[in-house]
Amino acid sequence: MGAQEGSEAILNLAKKVFTIIAAFILLGICYAADAGEVDTPESDSAVTAQMEKKWGVRPLSIRQTADGHMIDFRYRITDAEKASALFSPTIKPILIDEDTGAVMAVPTVPKVGSMRSTRKPLQDRSYAMLFANPQKHIKPGHRVTVVIGDYRAEHLVVE
Repeated sequence: MGAQEGSEAILNLAKKVFTIIAAFILLGICYAADAGEVDTPESDSAVTAQMEKKWGVRPLSIRQTADGHMIDFRYRITDAEKASALFSPTIKPILIDEDTGAVMAVPTVPKVGSMRSTRKPLQDRSYAMLFANPQKHIKPGHRVTVVIGDYRAEHLVVE
């Protein structure tokens, strides 16, 4: 094996290792439990309870991650049957900045896929989805709405 072939083999191995590490990180994000609750005004708590009863989803937290370039939305499945519609790969979740109307999407990374789970949801399990936040547009303190198909989690305050 020549020097160039050896370099290519090392590069291919590095790419495979990176892909595996990225997949494990994504799985960790999707299945990590988060004990915190999302900050919503008192008047919205009744609406949040109604949405949870209708959709089987309880928002847990929303915060910046990746040095502000991503927004991490964590939620808990309280009724897997009701929530299953939100996990369809055909649904494209968006995040809306309520002040400016700016819309952020869930990125799809080559070899890893969408930065959210599209598998069948499990009861009493916490999940996460990551939204792109170009130029760190959405900052802590901003109010946002998460839209997943017909589901809308409104007036969430970014931590």
